[in-house]
Amino acid sequence: MILAIRWTLDALDDLDQLTDYIAEHNPRAAMSMFETIENAVMPVSITPFLFRSGREPGTREIVAHPNYIVVYRVMDEWIEIVNVLHARQRYPFD
Repeated sequence: MILAIRWTLDALDDLDQLTDYIAEHNPRAAMSMFETIENAVMPVSITPFLFRSGREPGTREIVAHPNYIVVYRVMDEWIEIVNVLHARQRYPFD
């Protein structure tokens, strides 16, 4: 069964902020990073438990790039992308 992938508003905001920041210095690199993160997420629709358990209960984490981690939850009928974090960010949030 292939599960749909749904991004929370927080996750979309995270992705927008990081690509906007990268685009200030290099628009091509920003597009490349967007595609890298998007492509890293795609396998979870087929194999939702492929990636490591998350630091927050009920979450899992994809290391999409050495600097970026995608946090997601496996729901009954879809995958919920919760956050996109810089690897140096403190997480879970207080």
